[in-house]
This record gives sequence, structure tokens and C-alpha cells, in this order.
Amino acid sequence: MCTLSAVFLFFSSLLLFFCGMVFIMEDLVMFVEWEVVSLNSMNIVMTLLLDWMSLIFMSFVLMISAMVIYYSKEYMSDEENMDRFIILVLMFVLSMVLLIISPNLISILLGWDGLGLVSYLLVIYYQNVKSYGAGMLTALANRIGDVALLLSIAWMLNYGSWNYVFYLEEMESSDMVVVGGLVLVAGMTKSAQIPFSSWLPAAMAAPTPVSALVHSSTLVTAGVYLLIRFNILICETWVGSILLLLSGLTMFMAGLGANYEFDLKKIIALSTLSQLGLMMSILAMGFYKLAFFHLLTHALFKALLFMCAGAVIHNMNNNQDIRFMGGLSLMMPMTSSCFNVANLALCGMPFLAGFYSKDLILEMVSLSYVNVFIFVLFFASTGLTACYSFRLVYYTMTGSCKNISLSMVSDEGWIMLTGMIGLLSLSIVGGSMLSWLIFPSPVVICLPLHLKLLTLFVFIGGSLLGYLVSNVSLYFFNKSLYFYRSSNFLGSMWFMPYISTYGIINVPLMMGGEALKGFDQGWSEYFGGQQLFNKLVEDSQINQVLQDNSLKIYLLSFVFWIIILASLSVYF
Repeated sequence: MCTLSAVFLFFSSLLLFFCGMVFIMEDLVMFVEWEVVSLNSMNIVMTLLLDWMSLIFMSFVLMISAMVIYYSKEYMSDEENMDRFIILVLMFVLSMVLLIISPNLISILLGWDGLGLVSYLLVIYYQNVKSYGAGMLTALANRIGDVALLLSIAWMLNYGSWNYVFYLEEMESSDMVVVGGLVLVAGMTKSAQIPFSSWLPAAMAAPTPVSALVHSSTLVTAGVYLLIRFNILICETWVGSILLLLSGLTMFMAGLGANYEFDLKKIIALSTLSQLGLMMSILAMGFYKLAFFHLLTHALFKALLFMCAGAVIHNMNNNQDIRFMGGLSLMMPMTSSCFNVANLALCGMPFLAGFYSKDLILEMVSLSYVNVFIFVLFFASTGLTACYSFRLVYYTMTGSCKNISLSMVSDEGWIMLTGMIGLLSLSIVGGSMLSWLIFPSPVVICLPLHLKLLTLFVFIGGSLLGYLVSNVSLYFFNKSLYFYRSSNFLGSMWFMPYISTYGIINVPLMMGGEALKGFDQGWSEYFGGQQLFNKLVEDSQINQVLQDNSLKIYLLSFVFWIIILASLSVYF
């Protein structure tokens, strides 16, 4: 089933990519309407939106899914219910495809909730307490966005239809900023922006192939894609300013946190969070095509990075701590090559996939009217990306293996390597190919020499800092222990996981418990359900006595009614 699914998704991806190129060249947009039910004057219509953006994004989702499913054939080879795993992944991909091609908020909600449900099932796939906790955090954080989307659906009733694409030009009016705010909250929960960031590293409890899919092109990018579709509503209003601030802080926070982390998968997860912040912030500045461009290039090398991490973990006896790794460049040369190419593409190394989008984004920031704070956030976060990437290279690739003395680490997993090599080639050529497709006329950005070279200097400086600090702290002293409190604050995502768990338990849930005891199980129960029950029991006992055919009761009631009638007759 693995191979069949992978082959089907691969050829579907190629077909959609060629269709996307035709749509770009011809500047086509196609609506497909399917009338599901027609009853008297009521029509229930399913609408699909096919344009260059949805087709190319679908093609990338299917391509990465094909590689990941083929890779899973070996990675999940010990799994007893392999077909169940593949079906869950295919349901995940189907939900994402439904979300991509929907111009309608109702069908978007179907795909949105499908992603939320299946992601929960995949996060708790390895059934243990940690996975259950992570799955619940993921599900509840995403429910906030679902509620915001439901409220935006209700607000859209003002326009008589839920096909938002028809009303985007009209939505700039002040009353529709409400929809923009609600869609922003939905997008921020799905893409894990501050203050909803804590679920994304927790979702690493899922199997590594699922992480490769989730963090590259499906779950976390759904929020960015939705906001790209609503870009007119976001960019022109105060909503965009809020998004710019929060996403810039998310980008910076995730970059700092990754430099303190030792879990291989969590480092890459925080890297995803940083890149999502970059996409959101450039989108908030009004460059939605640039955000989409980075979304696609990032999907390629991030999926490859996760697959390489999976191969390393697989060979290290399921150990994820980078302090126990080392010397992988000698023992796993092919995997290490893929890993390093993906890492360099993430940093923005010239002429790899990430360079074309990241360099263009930073140059557009230099050219735009942004304040110093946002400017520093962008470039500092880029430096931190290079810093944690080379720190990762130092711990995993250099030195000698620190795991066990007799290890069987090798590159013999040919099925996993095949999936990785497919994405390796795309991580090298994907950026230049997409830049010609999405920006057919060259973008010329005129900047002073120091600003033009600033991106390169930040990349080189961050790389050296990450490598040298790792070297010094490992062999001589660990500076972070001298500043334990600040290290704890920066390394734990600014205490967001604590706020998302203990904060909710200690304050709102305890208050809810008191309210439950005081009202639901207290006064309202006493004057409501219990009082009604006691009254009914009492009345039914009286009724039962009357129903027992006792002559005394009949005589008494007869005398009672005669007295009442006599008194009434005297009165009148």
C-alpha cells in the first residue's frame, strides 16, 4: 500500500504542477461548482477554486507526501498496523487539499477540522502519557482557531454568501475588519504564532514521517495559506500591524529557543516556528506572493531536514539527544550530505532553495518603511537561524560518536535514502525554478552596498557564532549555567508551555471548578433539577393515595367540594 500510494501521489503532483504552470502562463482562474442537493428553492453547492496558487501548492503537498509515504515504508517497518498509518496520512493530505481548493468558509472549515482531528490521532500514535498530553495540547490550541473560524462564518452572513473570494474587495470596509480579526486568530493558532506557540514543539510526539509532513506543507502552513487568501483584509488594516509585531516576536523567540534545545526534533520544530514567523511577518507587510514563495521553498528543505533527522534517530537506537551524537559525516555520508544541504538551504546559502526566497524577503524589508525594532527582529532572527543550524552541525557531524562503543550506524536504508534524494534535488533547484515561475519579470532592488551585503554578513556571523559557542561551551565551560534564570526563560519559549498548561489548570480551570460546585452542582441544582424532582415525587405520592380507591378519601373530597360550593353560593 505504501508504494502504490506514493506512486499515485507522485504522478498526481506532476500533473497538478504542469496544470499550475499553464494557469500561470495563461493567467487563468477556474471555479468548479457541484450541486450536491437541490430541494425546492434551496441549493447546496460545493465550490472549488483552481488557480495557479492552489494548483502549485497542491502539487507540492502531494510531492512531499509521496516522498514521506515511501520513506515510511522502511522507517515504520516494525509497525504492525502499517495500513492504518498510511490511511491516516492520506486522510491528512486529503483534508489539506480540501482546504487549499476551497473558496468557501464552510468547506474550509471541513478541511480545517479534518486537519485538527487527524493531527490529534497522529500525535497520539505512539500511545503513552507524553503523547496523550501533547495530543490534547495540540487539539485544544487548534480548537481556539476553529471557534474563531465559526464566528467568522456567522459574520459572513451579512454578505449573503460564504464564498469569501467574491467579497474581498468589499471587505476593506470597517465592519468586515471583524472577519479579518477572526481569520487572523484562526491562522495564528494553526501556524502557532505567539501566544499559541507551545503546541508546535509538543506535536513532535508524532512519528518522524508525520513530523516531516506536518512541519513542511500541511498543518502549520494551513494558517499561512488562509491568511494569504485573505491578504487584502489583513494588509490594509490595523490587523496587519498586530500580525507583524506578533509574528516578528515569534520568529525571534523560536530562534533563541532553538539555540538552547538539545532534542534533535524539537530544534527542527522551533526552526519551523521561526520560518512561519518570517512568512507571517512578510505577509503582514503586504508581500503575499513573497510569503507564498517562501512557504513553497521552505516546504522542500524542511521535509528533507526532518527525514534526515528521522534516519539519524533510526540509526541511533531511537535516541534524539544531539549530545549523544557525533561523527555522523563519517558513518552516514549520504544522510549527512542531505542534512547539510537542507541546513544550508534553511540558512539561506546562496543558490540553494532557501536563498531565493529568504534573501528577497530581507531585501524587501530593507527597502520598506519599517521601524528599527522590526528591522532588527528580521535580521537578528536570520542570524539566530544560522547560529542554531551550525550548532546542530557541530554536535551531530563533527567529533566522534558518543552513543555506544559498538554501533551499527550506516547508510544502508536505501528506501529512506530514495525518498530523501528526491527532496534533495528539489531543495537545490526548487528555489530558482519557482522564482522564474512566480516572478517572471526580474525583481530589481536597489540598496546601498552595506544593506545589500548585510544578509550575507548576518549569515556568516551567525554560523561562526553557533559553531564557536558550541565548541567553547562543550569543552571549557557552559556560560548558560551562570545565567540559569535567563537561560530557562529563553530556552522554554518564554514560559509559554507553562502558561498553556499550568496557567490554564491553576487559574481558569480552578475557577471553573468552583463555579461548577457553586452553581451547576449547587444553587441551580437545588432550585432546578433536585427541587423539580422532589416536587414531582411529592405530587405523585398524593396522586397515588387518590388513586387507591379509598371510600374515606372520596367522602372527604365530596364534603370538601360541597363546603366550597356552599361558601361560593353564599358569597355571590
